Amino acid sequence: MTDDVCVLLPTYDEAATVADVVTDFREHGLENVLVIDGGSTDDTRELAREAGARVEIQSGSGKGQAIREAVREHVTSEYVLMADADGTYRASDAEAMLEPLREGTAEHVIGDRFADMREGAMTRFNRLGNAVFNGLFSVIHREDYGDILSGYRAFTVESFERLRLAADGFGIETELAVECARHGVRTTVVPITYLPRPSGSNTNLHPVKDGGIILMAIYRQAKTSNPLFYFGSAGVASGLAGTGVAAYVAYDWFVNGIPHNVLAIVAGVGLILGVQLLIFGVLSDLVVTLHGETLDRVERLEREVDDALGQGDADSEARESAEGEPIAAELEGKDRTDPPEQ
Repeated sequence: MTDDVCVLLPTYDEAATVADVVTDFREHGLENVLVIDGGSTDDTRELAREAGARVEIQSGSGKGQAIREAVREHVTSEYVLMADADGTYRASDAEAMLEPLREGTAEHVIGDRFADMREGAMTRFNRLGNAVFNGLFSVIHREDYGDILSGYRAFTVESFERLRLAADGFGIETELAVECARHGVRTTVVPITYLPRPSGSNTNLHPVKDGGIILMAIYRQAKTSNPLFYFGSAGVASGLAGTGVAAYVAYDWFVNGIPHNVLAIVAGVGLILGVQLLIFGVLSDLVVTLHGETLDRVERLEREVDDALGQGDADSEARESAEGEPIAAELEGKDRTDPPEQ
């Protein structure tokens, strides 16, 4: 069954590959293909329509904005299969991506590109960046999703609506992973094949610029997911800087007899700020932990109340049925034995 799936392809100047990608998904039975275009200057939209896709033009710009707008305004299916239109993902992996959703074991599925990455699909620099980002994410958010920057995703529309997403550009994949971890969205990882971009297809990703955006997205989201890391890392950095300056001031004073009053004040401020940030991080982490425990209790109580109400309704229906049976039997007997009234 594929009527419950919408294949979502965000595009920007993907004329070299978009038709092949649309055709590939449709040949695998996924005929509901939605192309959300960010104002391409080439023939992306025309080629996508000719290949059988439904094409919408996003009102803003950026991949993140395109995905949010597409899911909230143009998708009517239960499931969304999101991929890039650059020919690096295979439609043959779609069934494996959708299976956990249909079985009810997951609400969000991430395709792990590193499970079968073909030669030339990713540069060494990008591999290193991905490793750093995935490791940092695991430390901060205490979840291991394997490949948080993967653009091949499958998710339920219901789970997507629970996420608070604001990223406009390539930070959307990171934000999706962070929000899934924060809101307890059941997430699983599925191995996929990652192919090199076809010749003539140019990437819209800028490794340094977009890498910085992704790094800041991971770190910025830590203030509510792991405040001890967020404030603690800043505190450690401030403390180390203050210690370094203090060591220099002390050395120059004792060895050369040269005082550095201003630098001494800077060192003191750095050390004090570092200690305060560490303390604030510990307190914030305690607040987040207590908040999470409170939410767990509330959700558990809600489930217990729902179960009790459901059992109460069932008992009430059973009593009504039991009380109604003698009356029905009496009426039935009366209909059979009583003579008709004249």
